[in-house]
Amino acid sequence: MRHLKYLTSLVFAGSILGLTPFAQPASAQVAYGSYVGVGPAVGLSDGIQVGGVLAARYKLLEVPVSFRAQAFVGNNVAVVPTVSYDIPLNWQTDAYIGAGLVLAGGSDPSPVGNKISFALQPGVDYVVPNSNTVIFGNAIIAFDAYRDGGGTALSLQGGVGLRF
Repeated sequence: MRHLKYLTSLVFAGSILGLTPFAQPASAQVAYGSYVGVGPAVGLSDGIQVGGVLAARYKLLEVPVSFRAQAFVGNNVAVVPTVSYDIPLNWQTDAYIGAGLVLAGGSDPSPVGNKISFALQPGVDYVVPNSNTVIFGNAIIAFDAYRDGGGTALSLQGGVGLRF
């Protein structure tokens, strides 16, 4: 009888330990992914310029990297494609830093300049709980962004996006 008690305990422990190779570790993931959005943009370097921005983000799965693009419409048009490193702050909020190019032309400057230049893009994305709505805000810092005299362009923008 005493051996039956030990044998039962051994079988129970073995069955529990036998299931552990199939258990998956828990990992935190951000609760949103790719989106498109619109909002206002304000250029602060060549006087105050107000315009609009069309923003898009494509999140790569399983790595904290995203492809982003922003199109600025104001006195001139500019497109800023970037690659960003995403840092999840909590389930709804993601901070990021991106690097890319400002693709601008024409004589009138856009909020991010009027020539092709290197750009940094820090920002934050926030998903509204229980919805497909994303609120975004970021800055574009473009180096050597103006044809006449170079200089750095700074633009602040934000808006509302739809997650897909």
